[in-house]
Amino acid sequence: MLTGIITFITIFAVVGSVLYGRRLIKTERVDTVFGNPERAKGGTHWVIVGSSFLLLVWLYYSWDMAKSFFPKSANELCQVAKVNESLRSLKYLFPIEERELKSTSIIKLEGKNIKKYEIKIQNSSDLNDQNKSKLLKFLTKTKNTIPLLTNEIFLENKTKNKINETASKINNLTEEFKKINYASETFEEKNKRLEALKNQGDWGASGTALDNVAEIPAIPASKKGLKFDVASKELILISDEFFKLRNHNPKYKIEINEIKDNIKKFRSELDETQEVASTFAKDILKIARRIEYASIFPPKALEAIEQSIVKFDRVQKKEQGNLRLIDIFLFPSGNIEYSGRACFEAGSGRWLPKPSDTLNKFALLLKPSIGFKNIPLIWYEMMDVSKIVGFILPDWIADIVPGKYPIHNEDGTVKPNFKSKVLNVVTGEFKTFKIPVPTGHIWDSFLRVLLGLVFGIILGVPLGLFMGLNRFAKGFFDPIIELYRPVPPLAWAPLVITVFGIDNVGKVFLLFMVSLSIMIISARAGASGTQLSKIHAAHSLGASRWQILRYVIFPNSLPEILTGIRVAVGMCWGTLVAAEFLAGTTGIGFVENVAKKYFQYEVIWISIFVMGMLGLLFDVTIRKIIDKTIPWRGKG
Repeated sequence: MLTGIITFITIFAVVGSVLYGRRLIKTERVDTVFGNPERAKGGTHWVIVGSSFLLLVWLYYSWDMAKSFFPKSANELCQVAKVNESLRSLKYLFPIEERELKSTSIIKLEGKNIKKYEIKIQNSSDLNDQNKSKLLKFLTKTKNTIPLLTNEIFLENKTKNKINETASKINNLTEEFKKINYASETFEEKNKRLEALKNQGDWGASGTALDNVAEIPAIPASKKGLKFDVASKELILISDEFFKLRNHNPKYKIEINEIKDNIKKFRSELDETQEVASTFAKDILKIARRIEYASIFPPKALEAIEQSIVKFDRVQKKEQGNLRLIDIFLFPSGNIEYSGRACFEAGSGRWLPKPSDTLNKFALLLKPSIGFKNIPLIWYEMMDVSKIVGFILPDWIADIVPGKYPIHNEDGTVKPNFKSKVLNVVTGEFKTFKIPVPTGHIWDSFLRVLLGLVFGIILGVPLGLFMGLNRFAKGFFDPIIELYRPVPPLAWAPLVITVFGIDNVGKVFLLFMVSLSIMIISARAGASGTQLSKIHAAHSLGASRWQILRYVIFPNSLPEILTGIRVAVGMCWGTLVAAEFLAGTTGIGFVENVAKKYFQYEVIWISIFVMGMLGLLFDVTIRKIIDKTIPWRGKG
């Protein structure tokens, strides 16, 4: 119900925003010319249209619209799929969904095989004339068995009766299937079915082995579904009974047994030097057996069954009613399939989880007590301030304090002194009050990106400015930067993780490498692109080198630097996921990697969404910084 309400609201939002945008174009006075950046400002209503469009596409192609407006449709289509699966083996015999009769296809295929082996045997230099003659005779006899199966004269009456009986059963099923009271059940049977249905869960469950639930309940949930379920069971019995039938008349049996015996005798008389002849004989026997076990009938022998199947198929499609329209319009890019006693989504609904299921899973993962792999997505823990102080302050502060560390007394006690107390402070070995500190997969990924980006900015911007202003710096550092910059981060990841380990240091260093090259290139481009007239003006006003760098070069480089930061953020997120894929026990990349192994599509899409939102948060923050720090950009 909630998904349906959201769908209507989203549609109204799109229509309303489009109408508002058209009205705004007519009423708004725009005195800017084409190319002026002011024309691109605003447009919140178009943001709503774009976001709503994405949501509608997700709702539609994930089949969540179908689930919302027609919650029983998947279960009913599952029962229809059972009927189609039951009919598939019989339909395969006829040019209903295939291009030609199965008998015709087999005859054509085996005819080509016989012709191929005739040529091989005749051209073989490893066979003597006697063996060639015998093998060609076997092929001819095998070929001559086909007319014994396809000629109406040799078709036995009991075979004809069995064919007519099968057609009659399908016709009777067709007539019964039309009736309203078909597949009726007692009150006890209905309660038993509904109770079993509850244990299979609802449509939209993950369907993984870990969840131990069905993707789509295979037990019929409606009267229409029950009708198709019962019909499918009857069709299976009819099909199984028919395929026990073999069109083996007495004359054919004599011929095929004679071929088998002669080939067996021929192979037993061959010695070890005649392996090629034995192999050819074995292959000919395979052709004879394939013809024997195939369902080959005279061309018009199965017409009654074909007509009965077409008639039933027409009726069952009619009985689907509006379910066919639901399948066509609300189940795009795929359909519901049945195989191995289970129903499943085949198409976009399988790899594109429903928003409702994804949000439910997300809410479940957000619970601190559940999280993912016993670690919350985002939460907090109370940490003593002393641990933070110990992390920030270096241990050597205690080492430079005058004096020596205390040693134990004769009575086995150690009396602390000032130096040892300083050591306790810098190592965090003291008690203070506790404060909440963020923790979880999301926080770990966020912190890694932030640290790698900050370190890259701190080192990359000054070095880039230096390279843009100094010939030595440019010549010395340029080969080093350009050597490692084009190498994909994934190529560096194994080496960095080997050197620094799988903890945070390796991941942060890898992100630092990515952001460093981008910041150097952007800062260098900004410094070398400063207008010479501005520098000359500063010189003429008596500015020092430091003042020129601070008030002329650096401000002119800021647009390039901040744009470089935006690019670096995206690269860092992509690299972080790669690093957490290779080695990690926390982080969004780790979550997606584990979810991929267990086909937990909802979790995969949750991790993609979280990465996108965190990247957007970084980008929006940088855009705000750009607007505040360089408001003159584009207005010169």
